[in-house]
Amino acid sequence: MKTIPKISKFMTTQPFSIGHDQSIAEAMKLMRREQVRHLPVLEDGRLRGILSDRDIKLYSGLKGAAPEHDSVDAVCETEVYAVPPEAPLDQVVAEMAERRIGCAVVLDNQKLVGIFTAVDALNALSDLLHARKTL
Repeated sequence: MKTIPKISKFMTTQPFSIGHDQSIAEAMKLMRREQVRHLPVLEDGRLRGILSDRDIKLYSGLKGAAPEHDSVDAVCETEVYAVPPEAPLDQVVAEMAERRIGCAVVLDNQKLVGIFTAVDALNALSDLLHARKTL
């Protein structure tokens, strides 16, 4: 029987992140430029929250939204699903599905080392299915 791979095998390393006090406009530019849908939000190098494209869409629909002036802190989610790099892939994807969330932030000793997104999960599924095909 094969062992379950660790999340570190499939995570995106060196993810883009943003400071908690940066403007929502800056976050929008970064997400658009780098074509990402999730940004870990950091304060002094420590995880403070997660900002998703959905958070920005909801914020943008608010009357009086001022993305140049409002900070990421105002809209980011502070309850973040975070896992260590050695977390088993099956447990992480099951938890993401259960919570209906698009990513898990990967922390090693409270330091951001990666992000595992739904796209990473699809790539993992593809790799694992191809590996089974060759057995």
